[in-house]
Amino acid sequence: MTLPGERRSRTLLALIGLGILNHTVLAGSRVAVSLYALSQGASPFVVGSLLGLYSFLPMWLAIGAGRLSDRIGVRRPMVVGSCGIALGAALPWMFPGLIALFFTTALIGLAFMLFQVAAQNVTGALGPLEDRARNFGLLALGYSVSGFSGPLVAGVLIDHASFEATFVTFALLPLVPAVVLGRGGLALPQPHTVHTQATAGGVAAFFRNRHMRRVFIVNALLSMAWDLHTFFIPIYGARLGLSASVIGIILASFAAATFVVRLVIPWIARRFSELEVLTTALFVAGGAYALFPLVASVGPLLALSFTLGLALGSGQPMVMSLLHSMAPAGRMGEAVGVRMSIINASTFAVPLLFGAIGSSVGIGPVFWLVGGALAGGGFFARRR
Repeated sequence: MTLPGERRSRTLLALIGLGILNHTVLAGSRVAVSLYALSQGASPFVVGSLLGLYSFLPMWLAIGAGRLSDRIGVRRPMVVGSCGIALGAALPWMFPGLIALFFTTALIGLAFMLFQVAAQNVTGALGPLEDRARNFGLLALGYSVSGFSGPLVAGVLIDHASFEATFVTFALLPLVPAVVLGRGGLALPQPHTVHTQATAGGVAAFFRNRHMRRVFIVNALLSMAWDLHTFFIPIYGARLGLSASVIGIILASFAAATFVVRLVIPWIARRFSELEVLTTALFVAGGAYALFPLVASVGPLLALSFTLGLALGSGQPMVMSLLHSMAPAGRMGEAVGVRMSIINASTFAVPLLFGAIGSSVGIGPVFWLVGGALAGGGFFARRR
């Protein structure tokens, strides 16, 4: 059920703030774990394995986490998730060395998934249908902020303090959401009563619904495009002879674009339907990927990366809005869990799959293959 109107805005803003704190740890720990592992003599394969663990458990357990938030409500999963993030971040400080990092990445990835599934579940209940795209856009905007701040905090603390200070700081941040939520300081909607007929068919029932199936397919394409940019731009930039700082700027232009587009999501949502936005995003992203192999200078690469960020950054709020509109009563958390499983499967598999293809045939064909898939997704999304 929804909250009274006067409490929705306060609850949403507080939820975004708490999410920023937890996501700052997730984003920053990726940098801290990678650099700490390298300082311990880890190979690139070990570092890649550590980063893969962020997604491995959520890939399998996100659906169960969604069902849990439907059944018992969102408060306890968010409290447990916040505590798990804090514990995961503290492990390298309590047990210095490489081994603890494997537990850190697995625990932070799992705990953040538990928090995020519940947070996305409740966001859709904080207003009427016409406000959902705006609300999910604001939630995504918060994650854009923490996507900037997490790596920045990690880098500054590592350079000017120590790895230990970095992990301690990250362990303290999630305690704020844990305390606020644990003490009942945030008004949250109560769970729906889930009836047997509402849950009949399990996850397969979602995919038998052609509208939800279309949304999940579009979500998978957008997630693939996002992960491929993160993975291949550093490789492509290095092959072009670009410095690490220039490659970082190109990646930052993508992140900046996601922030910019999410600022105007409320305006976009009032003028265009979710599927119109998603269709446009797929076509624009497909065009950007088709052009990447044809440019070799910094300016065009910055422009293409920024354009891709605008397209992909607009997608997540629209997918969430559609899912909340289509999911049966009492099963929104489960639908979010399915989406989360798809995202984590992409994060885990895309570097392996396209890395192998790129090693065999080169990076250019990979970009063109993905661009074609995105354009095909655009035609698929616009079908009535």
